[in-house]
Amino acid sequence: MNQPPALRDPAWLGRVFWACAALALLWPMLVATEFRPWVLFSAESREPTARFLAAFVPPAHGAEFLAMVARETWRTVAIATAGITLALVIAVPATLMSTRVLSVSALSGRMALLPAVLRQSLRWALVVLRSIPELVWALVFVRVVGLGPTAGVLAIALTYGGMLGKVYADILESGEATATRSLLANGSGRLQAFAYGLLPQNAAELTSYTVYRWECALRSSAVLGFVGAGGLGQQLDSSTKMFAGGEVATMLMVFVLLVTLADKLSAWLRKVLA
Repeated sequence: MNQPPALRDPAWLGRVFWACAALALLWPMLVATEFRPWVLFSAESREPTARFLAAFVPPAHGAEFLAMVARETWRTVAIATAGITLALVIAVPATLMSTRVLSVSALSGRMALLPAVLRQSLRWALVVLRSIPELVWALVFVRVVGLGPTAGVLAIALTYGGMLGKVYADILESGEATATRSLLANGSGRLQAFAYGLLPQNAAELTSYTVYRWECALRSSAVLGFVGAGGLGQQLDSSTKMFAGGEVATMLMVFVLLVTLADKLSAWLRKVLA
């Protein structure tokens, strides 16, 4: 005999409890950060907010300005791409050496001491790289190499090298490792085991995350430009300081376009590699 559907969600009590617990934990954090969004809608804020938004209309569209934006956009893409490329130079070797699945000594169970120490040391090095924001790295390199795109490229390379290495290792270790272990147990080298065992099943996810990080690097280049690291962000900083809202609006639309194109590229690559 079919039972009638329950009129009340049997898990409602637990969900209400955890929702209240989350709110109780979140509320002190909101108080500590002085989070008061209603200030945005107060009478004192509405007028300056309206003036600020009105300055964005219409977006700047002069031929000379658009030519400069096109030139700096290309430079921004170059900064992000070069930074990600150098980040891969850091991340890929670190991933291959720190991934437990690719350890020959771990096939029998416990990893040998020397490989274990090397693996943990690389993990700590990646933690250090990604713990320091790219903005801080940029400030350091601006002092070392001077103003310009070089500082931005190096800043993105170090921070994103740590991020990519960590996530790559997590992706490879969370996948199915039977084929990889079989290859290693039968005398295959680490690179062969990676290329024929781990890479085929994880290529789509690795590629998607890499393109996502490239997209993040495009956004980071805008922030790095505010400390003199070159690219469209440096022009955005200049226009902001000059209260040129139309120019800021045009450059923000360019960033939206770049992120949209990166998203389309990621979707296409995932479809090709699926």
